[in-house]
Amino acid sequence: MKMSLKASVVIVSVVIAATAVLALENGLARTPPMGWLAWERFRCNTDCKNDPDNCISEKLFRTMADLVVSEGYADVGYEYINVDDCWLEKERSFSGQLVADRQRFPSGMRALADYVHSKGLKFGIYEDFGNYTCAGYPGVLGYLQLDAQTFAEWDVDYVKLDGCYAHPSEMDRGYPEFGYHLNRTGRPMIYSCSWPVYQIYAGMQPNFSSIIEHCNLWRNYDDIQDSWKSLETIFDYYGDNQDVIIPNAGPGHWNDPDMLIIGNFGLSYEQSKTQMALWAILAAPLLMSVDLRTIRPEYKAILQNKKIIAVDQDPLGIQGRRIYKHSGIEIWARPITPTFQNYYSYGLAFVNRRVDGTPSDIAVTLQELGLYNPGGYAVEDLYEDVSYGVLTPQTKIKVKVNPSGVVILRADVRPTRALAQQFLEARTPYDPYQQVFQVRRSSFQKK
Repeated sequence: MKMSLKASVVIVSVVIAATAVLALENGLARTPPMGWLAWERFRCNTDCKNDPDNCISEKLFRTMADLVVSEGYADVGYEYINVDDCWLEKERSFSGQLVADRQRFPSGMRALADYVHSKGLKFGIYEDFGNYTCAGYPGVLGYLQLDAQTFAEWDVDYVKLDGCYAHPSEMDRGYPEFGYHLNRTGRPMIYSCSWPVYQIYAGMQPNFSSIIEHCNLWRNYDDIQDSWKSLETIFDYYGDNQDVIIPNAGPGHWNDPDMLIIGNFGLSYEQSKTQMALWAILAAPLLMSVDLRTIRPEYKAILQNKKIIAVDQDPLGIQGRRIYKHSGIEIWARPITPTFQNYYSYGLAFVNRRVDGTPSDIAVTLQELGLYNPGGYAVEDLYEDVSYGVLTPQTKIKVKVNPSGVVILRADVRPTRALAQQFLEARTPYDPYQQVFQVRRSSFQKK
């Protein structure tokens, strides 16, 4: 059976954020941060007596740091080992300082940071803007300067600041203030904010100009859970709100759709491939939250796919977008390097969200996707490691996408100067910063 999917003309304009708003200039996170984070997989397990191998403890983080290096994750770019909630004592010290749980972190956080650094990695920590963290441990409210200085003294490289037990209306002042104190320490620390999501929950409109100015990355949607349903809600949020979200992303300041849950319990192999591909298209931080001691080889291979990581880490820092959606079929595209004249290369993700049990064939020409370079594009499949060769804009490509799966292609622009010049003279020039790619016609087929 053939079904013709027709869509109206879609003109897609992506504005590079740096041209519109101020960016946080601490020199950090010029590409999305990559690393390992405890929360989604290990949550707030503090029972080291009965579950010593999986509780939130210095042993767990040292073990994961070892594996990030020994199992090749560091070699492909994963560099942060990030502690999340539940690392603290329930009370501050007599002098007001934060104290790591003495039973679970007997060596203290500076010693843990030193261990992580000895592996050639970087160390991240968690706190909360409110009176308490989400799990009920001391928050930074009332201690912003002291806590920032403490983190600097502990040689922290990355600070995630949550927003539980805080009033959203105070975040416009409080998050920048804490960031100011972090910068005043003189120690470079990535600043991850939960500022927008709490204001969105409260029905407020976040001031993204200020958020971009003060934060390296931020959460703007629900916590990810270990399920395909959770992933789909994130896909939909980022696709449905992309005109508002995309202009805020760029080198030094990123939208954060939350952790990679690849290798846990809730995703199939195909669904895991889909998360990795779309996170790359979204220019998302790649923060694994998985037990690296037990991860199966096929999931490890997804997380270590160098070609997909290269799309995520592309230096242009342009977040991609959904350019087609109909009957469970979606196409996402991201402009990337190399560029030629006014033409970009692209990461292209074909996603099948249908559940009818059979792969879907998607057929489309490059020019229908907005790829007009007359010199063509060198196209390859980033999971199958298969080259399509150099394709012209008129060439129709056909991909077979498994249910809840993805095919991700890379299309590198080919700088054929004579053809390109002839083509440019025949059409009205456009500003690549205002008109990054266009989809002028859609006639995709599912068989």
